[in-house]
Amino acid sequence: QVQLIESGGGLVQAGESLRLSCAVSGLTSSSYSMGWFRQAPGKEREFVAGLTYSGRTTWYADSVKGRFTISGGNVKNTVFLQMTSLKPEDTAVYYCAAGPCLRYECFLSNRRYDYWGQGTQVTVSS
Repeated sequence: QVQLIESGGGLVQAGESLRLSCAVSGLTSSSYSMGWFRQAPGKEREFVAGLTYSGRTTWYADSVKGRFTISGGNVKNTVFLQMTSLKPEDTAVYYCAAGPCLRYECFLSNRRYDYWGQGTQVTVSS
């Protein structure tokens, strides 16, 4: 049984940092890339960051480039999302996901992922 369990969310002030973790278990293939998505109230789920299964390539949404860093990976059983210089607009439920993606276009689409975690809430106050 595949499980992705996020943790590390919380309430912080603007400008502060958080590190999210996603514990991965049950994946039978090492060829799963990992992604982080987020969903704010009333909005669609959006791509935040992606990491290819090899760990060699990362992708980021323009809104988080230079502030967020994805690391770890499926093979290491944990994926991290280091978030710095947080803004109120980063407030959302954050999800990690596993899927057979290599190209940026694939990472962007939540339909391309096979497994999802339950999400962790991040709230940034101004």
